[in-house]
Amino acid sequence: MQSQARLPRIQRPYFRNGPAHRAGADVSFGDIVKIFDFRRIKIGRWVTPAETQLAANLFFDALADLQLLLQVPAQVISLNGSLALSFGTGGEPGSCAFYQPHGRLLALAKNAGGGSLAHEWFHAFDHYIASRLCSDVKPGDFASRSWLYGAPVQPHPLNQLLAAGYAHCLVAADGREPSVLFQRAAAADSARNMLYYALPEELCARAFENMLQRQSLQNSFLVSGTVWPARRLSAEQQMRAAVYPDELESSQLAGHWLQYFRLLGQALSRAE
Repeated sequence: MQSQARLPRIQRPYFRNGPAHRAGADVSFGDIVKIFDFRRIKIGRWVTPAETQLAANLFFDALADLQLLLQVPAQVISLNGSLALSFGTGGEPGSCAFYQPHGRLLALAKNAGGGSLAHEWFHAFDHYIASRLCSDVKPGDFASRSWLYGAPVQPHPLNQLLAAGYAHCLVAADGREPSVLFQRAAAADSARNMLYYALPEELCARAFENMLQRQSLQNSFLVSGTVWPARRLSAEQQMRAAVYPDELESSQLAGHWLQYFRLLGQALSRAE
């Protein structure tokens, strides 16, 4: 018998402590499309039937947990039916997961994508909501970047909550200087001689996934690797931890964004 460490990552257990959404039954990717109203799901040719079944169950539980964490209807998870999913179909070099604005595609690699779903989902949401949050945005713009660069926020109480979350991530309380989180991300970029961590869309996606990982409902296929213990970190680990919010920063962000999604869910439920 193979040890768990030698099994392909998709075949090793992922931790979760949420409710039994499937009641122990298997689901298919077709079920996921139907229940959450995704536009389509594409499975890679090198994904075996057994791996496809494992992945379908993992995706379903993670998406249902995300829905529960955000307290929204299923249609929000698929971004009103606009989002497509891909699993094990290749991807970008060096990337275990990515979101592609052109085509509105969220993709996870077969053996390295687990734990990245929340991050990539927020990229998809950030893209989807841009034209609803701000005016004068282009088709490929993200709301986080548009807001930071001064695009006018369309008046609505929900937009104010969402924008407050972006402000908390990106700017200091005075509204003029970069936030402490932004400064730490920029320092990490400088140490690596690149521009990535301080990109507003990347910083906000990390803040979102970190916020979710700090909730009592845990799902390591949805999000993992964003919360670091304070004790005995190596210099490299300290640098990696610095690009995520600390506990206080994340708690303050949750006051904006978890409330935003909860109120969005209530508004959509009333509309139905």
